[in-house]
Amino acid sequence: MKRTVLITGASGGIGSAIARELAKNGDDIVIHYHQAEEKARRLQQELTSAYGVRAMVVQADVASEAETDRMFTAVEKELGPVSVLINNAAVDMPDLFSRKDAETFRRVLDVNVVGAFNCARRVYRSMMEHEYGKIINISSTNGINTYYPMCLDYDASKAALISLTHNLAVQFAPYVTVNAVAPGFIGTEKELAGYDEEFLKQETEKILLKRYGQPEEVARLVRFLVSEEAAYINNSVIRIDGGQMGSC
Repeated sequence: MKRTVLITGASGGIGSAIARELAKNGDDIVIHYHQAEEKARRLQQELTSAYGVRAMVVQADVASEAETDRMFTAVEKELGPVSVLINNAAVDMPDLFSRKDAETFRRVLDVNVVGAFNCARRVYRSMMEHEYGKIINISSTNGINTYYPMCLDYDASKAALISLTHNLAVQFAPYVTVNAVAPGFIGTEKELAGYDEEFLKQETEKILLKRYGQPEEVARLVRFLVSEEAAYINNSVIRIDGGQMGSC
């Protein structure tokens, strides 16, 4: 069955890996971005040429209800209703606790949590009418067992996303499965560029597999969770962290 998959924040490392993995599966892909248009366009060209699927690029600030509505209306007009939603868009604004303010804290929550709510609210009626749907919220181990004041707003948002997952699973039952994936230290280009070699060595020592993960490994987990093989997995939070023993 060919499906329309919308991935928020699809131009980033994990988002683009998920887009490639699901395009391999034959799904049509909606590549959402907020600011990184060039990366989104390159990904669109890659998916259409490599996998022969339809790929659409859409821009929106998912924290805005109006922009989210506009995005879904455009997608429905071109590709039809969204049957798989991957809430991956996120921002992180690490800084010393003494320099953080409510405006920054609120922006992180708006994108990471309210954005996921806006998207889920927008697909609710369609998924329930079609009696089919898959929703994956990309959380983080930062929302489970990590305590680091530099990114306490990000950590709080990822914990809130887990709570949102559980509530959405109840709301969307029995036709739609809603699950969360909680990656640990994943070696995206952005992540690796932000740390020196000594820090990376210290962090990998906290992981039982002694390495950081790859975006493609997260993407393969997502592909499984939105497949019919995972039809009985619902309301779950699945860690993919190599056996992480605590990290920032």
